[in-house]
Amino acid sequence: MNALRELFHDNSPQDWALALLAIAVCMLIMHTVRGVALGRLRKLATNTDLAAIGLLAEIVAATRILLSAAIAVYVATRFLSLPASFDQAADRMFVALLLLQAGLWANRGLEFWLARHFATAGSGDEGSRAMTRSLLSFLGRVVLSAVVLLLILDNMGLNVTALVASLGIGGVAVALAVQNILGDLFASLSIAIDKPFVIGDFIIVDELMGTVEHVGLKTTRIRSLSGEQIVFSNNDLLRSRIRNYKRMQERRALFMIGVTYETPAETLEIIPDLIREAVEAQPGLRFDRAHFKSFGASSLDFETVYFVEEPDMQRYMDAQQAINLHLVRVFQAHGIEFAFPTQTLHLGGNLQLAHRESENRRTPVPRRA
Repeated sequence: MNALRELFHDNSPQDWALALLAIAVCMLIMHTVRGVALGRLRKLATNTDLAAIGLLAEIVAATRILLSAAIAVYVATRFLSLPASFDQAADRMFVALLLLQAGLWANRGLEFWLARHFATAGSGDEGSRAMTRSLLSFLGRVVLSAVVLLLILDNMGLNVTALVASLGIGGVAVALAVQNILGDLFASLSIAIDKPFVIGDFIIVDELMGTVEHVGLKTTRIRSLSGEQIVFSNNDLLRSRIRNYKRMQERRALFMIGVTYETPAETLEIIPDLIREAVEAQPGLRFDRAHFKSFGASSLDFETVYFVEEPDMQRYMDAQQAINLHLVRVFQAHGIEFAFPTQTLHLGGNLQLAHRESENRRTPVPRRA
């Protein structure tokens, strides 16, 4: 209270007016300089590929009112006679505002570097780059925020070493209480580093399937084929068996056809060749084998395996459709009939004889007169 009375007693209204004027002028000058510099740097950045120009433009764009306020406070105190406690508080406020602004600059510089690095990391695998960039950006912000906070607390006169030690002891108890959350957090780091899947991949987890939309710190979100969003815990997701269909280099296809039992043996011998011709007639396919596999319940079964050189599901379905139509035409030309579920009932001679004997026993024999 005495320091406050001393502050108003030692400074005249003219001193206060000069201090307020200095604050207004500093804020106006900083705002004008920032606007002019940012406009010119962005214009230069569009006309050149120099990373330094782009980085400087991002740093100027990240300059907030904090820097203007810090400079204005420092300049205003030059026009006032401050008590020792107020002078020390003003200096600490000036340093704290500068530290906050430096943190904003560092964060914007990190974002610029990550964006430029992953943009020039090569074509393809956009989902992997987006996921890694998001994770690194988050970790960078956490580290920068922690460093800035510790520096501000140290500037305020707190014993940062004792604070960090006490937080470390308390952190053990907190870690035990939130171990599930930490498990998901470390699982997200594992996903980002090992990359079992990335954004845009089509995966199957147990009986659930869909396209990866988002990989967060705790959960991973997948858009299913029917449209709903499926949310997995990262820790549970890594414990499951994941099938990633986006990583397929080629697609293996297997199909079976059946012909009737009345098909002659000579015709059965040429069916594998007919199937081979049907597969090889389609571009982008690699024939593997075709065999007379088994005697089915109502058909003679042939099994065929081929490879689609592209993993795309649409390409596979188009190829299979073309093969099926080709086989229908070829089988019709050779008089081969496709089998369908049928049952044939054979009545043997003994059964018919027994039936006639039963009829005879039921017929009365006429008596002689």
